[in-house]
Amino acid sequence: MSACVPAGATEPAHTERAHPPHSPPPGRRRGFRVASADLSAAVAVFLIALPLSLGIALTTGAPLQAGLVAAAVGGLVAGRLGGSPLQVSGPAAGLTVVTADVIHQYGWRTTCAVTVLAGLAQLGLGCLRVARGALAVSPAIVHGMLAGIGVTIAVAQAHIVLGGEPQSSVPDNLRALPAQLAGLDPAALAMSVLTLAVLLLWPRLPGRAGHLLRRVPAALVAVAGATAIAAAAGLVLPLVDLPSWRSHALAGLPEGPVLGLVAAVLATTLVCSVQSLLGAVAVDKLASARPGAGHVVRSDLDRELLGQGAANVVSGTLGGLPVAGVAVRSTANVHAGAVSRNSTMLHGVLVVAAALLLVPLLELIPLASLAALVMAVGIRMVSLHHIRTVTRHREVLVYAVTALGVISLGVLEGVALGIAAAVGVALHRLTRTRITHTEEDGVHHVHVRGQLTFLAVPRLSRALHLVPQGADAVVALDGSFMDHAAYETLQDWQSTHTARGGTVEITGRRTGVRIAEPGALASGPVPDGEPGTSGDCRCRAWTAWRNHQCDRPSPAPDDAGARPDETLESGEADPRTGRALSAPARGRTPGGRQLARGLSTFQRRTAPLVRGELARLAREGQRPSQLFLTCADSRVVTSMITSSGPGDLFVVRNVGNLVPPPGAESGDDSVAAAIEYAVDVLAVRSITVCGHSGCGAMQALLDSRPASPASPAATPLGRWLRHGGPSLERLRDTGAPAPRLAGRPPADDVEQLCLTNVVQQLEHLRAHESVAHALKEGSLELHGVYFHMGEAQAYLLAEQEEGRVFDRVRDVDLVV
Repeated sequence: MSACVPAGATEPAHTERAHPPHSPPPGRRRGFRVASADLSAAVAVFLIALPLSLGIALTTGAPLQAGLVAAAVGGLVAGRLGGSPLQVSGPAAGLTVVTADVIHQYGWRTTCAVTVLAGLAQLGLGCLRVARGALAVSPAIVHGMLAGIGVTIAVAQAHIVLGGEPQSSVPDNLRALPAQLAGLDPAALAMSVLTLAVLLLWPRLPGRAGHLLRRVPAALVAVAGATAIAAAAGLVLPLVDLPSWRSHALAGLPEGPVLGLVAAVLATTLVCSVQSLLGAVAVDKLASARPGAGHVVRSDLDRELLGQGAANVVSGTLGGLPVAGVAVRSTANVHAGAVSRNSTMLHGVLVVAAALLLVPLLELIPLASLAALVMAVGIRMVSLHHIRTVTRHREVLVYAVTALGVISLGVLEGVALGIAAAVGVALHRLTRTRITHTEEDGVHHVHVRGQLTFLAVPRLSRALHLVPQGADAVVALDGSFMDHAAYETLQDWQSTHTARGGTVEITGRRTGVRIAEPGALASGPVPDGEPGTSGDCRCRAWTAWRNHQCDRPSPAPDDAGARPDETLESGEADPRTGRALSAPARGRTPGGRQLARGLSTFQRRTAPLVRGELARLAREGQRPSQLFLTCADSRVVTSMITSSGPGDLFVVRNVGNLVPPPGAESGDDSVAAAIEYAVDVLAVRSITVCGHSGCGAMQALLDSRPASPASPAATPLGRWLRHGGPSLERLRDTGAPAPRLAGRPPADDVEQLCLTNVVQQLEHLRAHESVAHALKEGSLELHGVYFHMGEAQAYLLAEQEEGRVFDRVRDVDLVV
């Protein structure tokens, strides 16, 4: 198993691995080859896409062939040109409301022209590289829009399920529903109920046989079963009607009011783009969650927008429905094990073949069965998970306004209402600040909840002036933002209060956030000469580390009463601060005082914030997901560079981040024991070997003389560094390509050895029995990381055709 997957290429290189990455190999090939996983995934997606494409075309009122055209174009054009290799595009349920409205107002040929214009708009947006702007839209608006569309679809299809015809809007459909119930068609209702029952029960088939049967898509089984029963029983039902392709209508010149056409193009562009881009992000998450996926390359969203635009231009020109990324098909593609864009393209080829060769079979499908299938899709678009999420984030109002707006007025109007509601909620949160003052045991507590802006300064001032002069005060800031006006008000009051004999402690989320220079505010008043005062602190970017990273200024030779060779007794005054030292400070060295300061800061500031989480970990035990093996260098802060917290990493540190191979002479069982414990007991899912720039161990290896078994190293350090010998040999081996950094050559031999050492220690890891067994089962991944100190930049190991490359970790690799 390779260390990880390329992290920055749009078309990553092909590597031999048990679980290939989800992005495609490079363009240059000796011949077209299709992986078996891609072939099986293409068949699975085709079996889902065929009935859904017909059902969506039926829902919009378009010719049924238009759904097949859009499915084929989505697979072939968007699949080949798009930036999300595993996303499957085609006619989407989210577009049915917009498309049906355009068809109703302007006719089919103008709708095709609108699709072409929407594709051109997407191409323009893709060239402007604004795709990521779609991710700035509030998820509550997107999910509300999809929920509104889902309700519209479900209500409209209920009429076809009952054997009637849908109206043009949700209110009209709801008003006509009682009359439709009174005159329902029993045969159509029976086929619809049968379709819905199969869709509901098929994924829940129990046992081993059920596991095998569930590989066949439920949508295909439901439609095929209803078709077979209707044909066998001789039921008289409206069936699919596919006219000859010779009479298929293509795009024409748009006809209608200009403003109406512009609105239609904007609505189509908006829904197609947002749904496709959010779908690409979701597909990345699904691909990353697959066992053995390794480091997954993220989608190129700008390229995806270009691919969707090209697909819409082609689909509209050929008389097809608008094209967008489809969640149901994309999920099936990932779960079926697809490894490249070939699966998406093959599914398009299969749709073309079905449209040309299977017309007699397709014309046996009852329309009621297709309507039930699309109605089920519409119901699923109202996701309870999304409702719980927006409720938890207090955005249910935005969700509800958007959904109701889409249902009552239309997609564009509903989205506009949702945006207005989101802006209103944001302004309300920004201006709504609760400030309370309480007194407990003689200590005055001022608690600020919400954002602290200039609008809240009058209330803040009133609360602060309730604290008597000379009293002990605690100001708790529970918010994520403080503007300069609020900061100055708080700082001025703090200075005045402490000058009059009072004490002030600032707690909460504000500590460490920079405004003007918040260190003084976060740390409180600091005696002269202490770290943290202006002028002698080197670490203003992270105030939480000041006590650990700032050196105490050396006392002047004539410092009053300073006794560098003596320790102060309990009760004596520290000559630099004038404060009496307590009994625990007796005999404390400078290093001891620094340790005590750090522990004291933890107890006062950090412990109250993490006590609950640490208590939970104490009860439940550790369940880390990673074993992180790195150097003992004090500059490598594992929790910082991995953004991890308590319980996340099982860390092993040693000189040179070395992994002695099993049975190595002068081996260190502590490293092997940690590996065995992490893999077999803690069941970690990944092991990372992290090297760093300026490694002293690597410099020592380069400077050392070759040691032989007959002349063992004289010191423990020398014996330990022997385990780095294979890395040195690998560096000097000119027959194999050396690991390198993406974008630049290694700065010197030390950096080259640091890179080589990471690769070599990964090889040593694979030799350990527990690691080899877990890799074989696919339950473990190995990763290589190089951290450059001076750049504050992490590099991930990737494998390409030209060798192993450490590539930068970019924001594009970390999209939510």
